[in-house]
Amino acid sequence: MRPVVWRPPAPAELAVIKAVRRARLFVFLREHRHELFDEEFQAELAGAYADSPKGQPPVPPAQLALATALQAYTGVSDDEVTEATVMDRRWQLVLDCMDADRPPFSKGTLVGFRARLTGRDLDRWLAGRAVALAARTGGFGARALPAALDSSPLWARAGWRTRST
Repeated sequence: MRPVVWRPPAPAELAVIKAVRRARLFVFLREHRHELFDEEFQAELAGAYADSPKGQPPVPPAQLALATALQAYTGVSDDEVTEATVMDRRWQLVLDCMDADRPPFSKGTLVGFRARLTGRDLDRWLAGRAVALAARTGGFGARALPAALDSSPLWARAGWRTRST
């Protein structure tokens, strides 16, 4: 099975958005995730998966890409990512899993996705798209975004590179 295009609804999440005082990247990603992950980019992400009738229904790659970006931003472990999807309303806001009582994906799914992402250099494409979007919208400082993401030790562990080498 190939992943489906992720089209999260835009429900009333204003209470969470208003409550975020720090960590504004959560709000930026929530407000602009549909632009960052247009159908063309989602198709590119889905292309990292083989079409197979076996296995579990796939998690939308755009949702996993957002989780990977938030992981880098917050500097948490893979285990903490899955925990945050249940315990942290900011993560739920961005990943469209408000009031979840179980994670929308497993640690193994996240790790496997990250390998696919970096193996196809889609990490660079994602970072470039995010910085360009931040510059265009002014929603999050285009200069602050690479600094926020580069400050995480996760990038080195995950192989995520936001700057061309």
